[in-house]
Amino acid sequence: MTLDTLPPHPGGAEHLARLLAQALLAGRWQPGDAFPRELDIARHFAVSRNQVRNALATLTSAGLLERTAGRGTLVREMGDWHLLDPLMSKWMTGLVNIDPQLVRAIYAFRYSAEPMVAGLAAQAALPEDLERLESAFAGMEKTAASTDLRGQHAEYDVAFHDATYRATHNLVWRQMGHLLRPSIMALVWGSQDRTGTLDDSLSRHRQVLEAIRNRDINAAESAAREVLRRTAIDLGIVS
Repeated sequence: MTLDTLPPHPGGAEHLARLLAQALLAGRWQPGDAFPRELDIARHFAVSRNQVRNALATLTSAGLLERTAGRGTLVREMGDWHLLDPLMSKWMTGLVNIDPQLVRAIYAFRYSAEPMVAGLAAQAALPEDLERLESAFAGMEKTAASTDLRGQHAEYDVAFHDATYRATHNLVWRQMGHLLRPSIMALVWGSQDRTGTLDDSLSRHRQVLEAIRNRDINAAESAAREVLRRTAIDLGIVS
């Protein structure tokens, strides 16, 4: 895969690292592929070799690339990517066209984790947590009917999931929710693009809210699972 269709580079090693990382996260280069040489990247973006070297070092530290003398630079297997690295979360922000293999991996993690998170929220939620959940859900309801408001709806949807993680009052899960926010947004955008109406999604989120409000742990876990089952259908992961 060439560099030709990548957007212009705004300058700086940090920006270059972000541009190249997002191309990798979108699947432009696949695991095992040879990555463009330093010289080719420098020529394409009209930047110094030192700037390219710093950008590639950042991608290497995030587990995306492997640089070996005599072999050049290769894209690492996805299992070696540091997906919970704060830098990776930053790169994923605003990225919609994520590699389908990565989408499935993120979904699989959410499907295993979020029902438990919802159950913990049902146990630990305080009045202010319920207010955050209710506010996010109200925003989802307000923006669900108009395709012009899908961007706002996605923000409210992500806020709902973030509020669920926060309501666990578990430090690790709260941090996990923060790190997962960009990937949750990407999945929300992807699922919205494949469905004409959000009525079913709203109904399933409402059941999560009601279960947490009623402190029904089993119902919260089941409802969260159903939300994600709908997401999988909309993403085309299952039929």
